[in-house]
Amino acid sequence: MPRDDSDGGRDSRVDTPPADADDPTVPERIRRLAARERFAVLATQGEGRPYASLIAFALSEDLSAAVFATAQETRKFRLLMDCNRVALLIDTRSGGETDMMKIEAVTATGTAVCLPSGPEWERWAGVLVRRHPQLESFVRSPGTALFRVDIDRYLHVGCFQEVRRWSPARGV
Repeated sequence: MPRDDSDGGRDSRVDTPPADADDPTVPERIRRLAARERFAVLATQGEGRPYASLIAFALSEDLSAAVFATAQETRKFRLLMDCNRVALLIDTRSGGETDMMKIEAVTATGTAVCLPSGPEWERWAGVLVRRHPQLESFVRSPGTALFRVDIDRYLHVGCFQEVRRWSPARGV
């Protein structure tokens, strides 16, 4: 597609902030999107390949972390134990919207931490089960692992190509 050089060579369709600039509107967009969407795509890597999994998730109030559960006897668990750098994609595709300009997506990148049993495990299990009560027996099953993702940054994409970035403060 030809570029519009009237803005000094910058592609005017893309709103990419400078590398050190966070967009203050992104936290509310994330909250709104995460309140509507109960599932995310977890991106992992390992065995020389990328891997994507659908997960039920919950975010912390301050948006600095996410939590999800997975069975320990899965490829997802093995990949997470081998490489803890992950991305979560939360988007509005499931809303039935057909206009690409109206679909929103947020990618959260961070580090996945497998939580050992104890007070922190109980706290995060509670966060996940409050959001997904149907998962309580799965979460509390001995063969289930609970992961917290410490989020480094979010990238929000709206109107097909408008990209905004935001990094949460550490409050885990």
